[in-house]
Amino acid sequence: MEIKKSGMISIVGRPNVGKSTLTNALVGEKIAIVSNKPQTTRNRISAVVNRGACQYVFLDTPGLHKARTRLGDYMVKVVKESVADVDAILLLVEPIPHIGGPEGELIARIKALGVPSILVINKMDTVEKSDLLAVMQTYGQAHDFDAILPMSAKQGEGVEQLLDLLEAFLPEGPQLFPDDMVTDQPERQVCAEIIREKLLLCLDKESPHGTAVEITRFSERDNEIIDLDATIYCEKASHKGIIIGKGGAMLKKISSQARADIEAFMGTKVFLQTWVKVKEGWRDNLNLIHNFGYRDE
Repeated sequence: MEIKKSGMISIVGRPNVGKSTLTNALVGEKIAIVSNKPQTTRNRISAVVNRGACQYVFLDTPGLHKARTRLGDYMVKVVKESVADVDAILLLVEPIPHIGGPEGELIARIKALGVPSILVINKMDTVEKSDLLAVMQTYGQAHDFDAILPMSAKQGEGVEQLLDLLEAFLPEGPQLFPDDMVTDQPERQVCAEIIREKLLLCLDKESPHGTAVEITRFSERDNEIIDLDATIYCEKASHKGIIIGKGGAMLKKISSQARADIEAFMGTKVFLQTWVKVKEGWRDNLNLIHNFGYRDE
């Protein structure tokens, strides 16, 4: 079907409210990494959804937080720039009848820009339906949202209703992305992020936050197998030992889980090799931040 309406929609909120889970649910496949740790998403990711005569371009953003490193500064800048020049904003919140600092800051920005906005109360499956009324009232008093929608991104509940609501905000216009494109992220960047997700999931304590992943080789053989070499950077020598694990067991576990997801994303067999290197203080080094794919567009 020919696309007749298209528009950009930002998904914003504090860390860990489910922005990336919602992005994946909307697209119907995994393009944004997910973990229960804050600040999992570092870049703005565009996710493309074609539905009928409409093309929706969703911008998944880092969680708004208090930056403590140059990487953190970059992430906060991405969030603030992502609410400008869009057709609608989704403010994603947890089902708690209290407006915290990040939510208050984002509501103030929505008011200042005058952009159409929908309040999405995520994780509705974790509370009683009667409890949602207090959340809706609290936020309804803070801002006159165009719509308020409780949903569960994890369960996929409310996805179709959300797309129905957003259709009204899409301006008439041409298709922005090709039919077969689901994200603007280069394949090698998605692969690097999948490996970083497995680091977050398999490791605990502080070491995962100090990691970055660089794809140093991405080549396809004649028999359609992709050779992928990845270097995992961490900030301390002690973290390197944790990532590799006893007899290399942890690195093998991380690589095995990452390879399975990369193969699903690429639709082909992948031969993945991983190495671990120490780069002390990389999160405060602008050159390294840029090298690892976190760039101002």
